[in-house]
Amino acid sequence: QVQLVESGGGLVQAGGSLRLSCAASGDTFRNYAMGWFRQAPGKEREFVAALNWSGTTTRYTDSVKGRFTISRDNAKNTMYLQMNSLKPDDTAVYYCARRGVKYDGSVYVRIASYDYWGQGIQVTVSS
Repeated sequence: QVQLVESGGGLVQAGGSLRLSCAASGDTFRNYAMGWFRQAPGKEREFVAALNWSGTTTRYTDSVKGRFTISRDNAKNTMYLQMNSLKPDDTAVYYCARRGVKYDGSVYVRIASYDYWGQGIQVTVSS
């Protein structure tokens, strides 16, 4: 059974940094494309960043380009989201997600493209 567990969230002042982790278990982590999404209060869940199964291709939503970096460590079965220069608008619950298709060289921005989700973790940026 696939499990995804996020960690590293919390409260930070504007301009600060956080690193989110997504620990995966239950399947061969390195074979699957993955992504990060977020949902702010009263808003729909939205795409943040994604990478392909090998980590060689990444994609970001425009609002986080140059500030966030997605990466993966296949030896540790963990995906990361390094978030720098945080803004109050980044406040949301952040979710990691995994595709169900192996060896997918593409990256995906749609929620429906992902088969497994973590429980989410709160990130709050104060002004």
